[in-house]
Amino acid sequence: MTTIKGPAIFLAQFMGDNAPFNQLESICRWAADLGYKGVQIPTWDARLIDLELAAQSKTYCDDLRGRIEACGVQISELSTHLQGQLVAVHPAYDLMFDGFAPEHLRGNPAARTEWAVQTLKNAAKASQNLGLDAHATFSGALLWHTVYPWPQRPAGLVEAGFKELARRWKPILDAFDEAGVDLCYEIHPGEDLHDGVTFERFWAETGHHPRCCILYDPSHFVLQQLDYRQYIDFYHERIRMFHVKDAEFNPTGKSGVYGGFQSWADRPGRFRSPGDGQVDFASIFSKLAQYDYKGWAVLEWECCIKDSEQGAREGAPFIQKHIIKVTERAFDDFAGAEVDQALINKIIGI
Repeated sequence: MTTIKGPAIFLAQFMGDNAPFNQLESICRWAADLGYKGVQIPTWDARLIDLELAAQSKTYCDDLRGRIEACGVQISELSTHLQGQLVAVHPAYDLMFDGFAPEHLRGNPAARTEWAVQTLKNAAKASQNLGLDAHATFSGALLWHTVYPWPQRPAGLVEAGFKELARRWKPILDAFDEAGVDLCYEIHPGEDLHDGVTFERFWAETGHHPRCCILYDPSHFVLQQLDYRQYIDFYHERIRMFHVKDAEFNPTGKSGVYGGFQSWADRPGRFRSPGDGQVDFASIFSKLAQYDYKGWAVLEWECCIKDSEQGAREGAPFIQKHIIKVTERAFDDFAGAEVDQALINKIIGI
């Protein structure tokens, strides 16, 4: 068993125009002052990292790592959630996702996808140059518009969709394998990889690629009404990243899982700061420790009620309290005695 690393914090939800949230060193010092030991870096924010340069220059990466560590934290992982989304976009979502791409690529889906694929390959090399062993992303979606279909899905549609999704990702997974980095898909509604069954479909289509892994976030499973604890039992060998994010689900006679197009504050399923929702984090941290999870516990703050800075202040001690320092000996070792084969034979009567 391994003691989970942390606490760390995903910086994406905290970057802004005002200090200390508007530049690398100041936000890293802010995180360190709150008790975080790691920061997860969103690579689409040029104030934090030049991803293309990081893929090309080990010197740049050494300097970046040094600047961050001088602030009292280290890089836990890089993230390409927004760029990964663009690897697979159904035309129905083109306008909504165009904003994730550089301005000169908007309105050109083919060029946008090509850029996204290259960006993910850059992320593999950048992670290697930074000495990281896991990376966070989204899968994108070609089938999400059929998740609750009417009319019914044509025979063969799902198979074709996952085959195409895997075709797009296979060269990226190979690049991560060459870099020695696990590519961890956040299992998330809106993505074609949104539960266990869909992850299994995709993984099979990649030929059970060794770098195809999972970013585990229990909040998304609460909103789907999926057993987030048993999920760890099923997929612990593929879970290489962990977002600590809470959620609650309170259905009414008017609205349930789909939310009725209501705002986050009004829908039955909504994200909360850790400890304010319904996720049983004690059991999650226990299971991850039991299954020898070797990665970080990373706060991803999203809450429809609480202020983000309060959530960040509370997040570090919350995670620290839940991290289990794993034991190096059995609790009943004190009652043991020296054993040899002769004694064992006597005990079983031979």
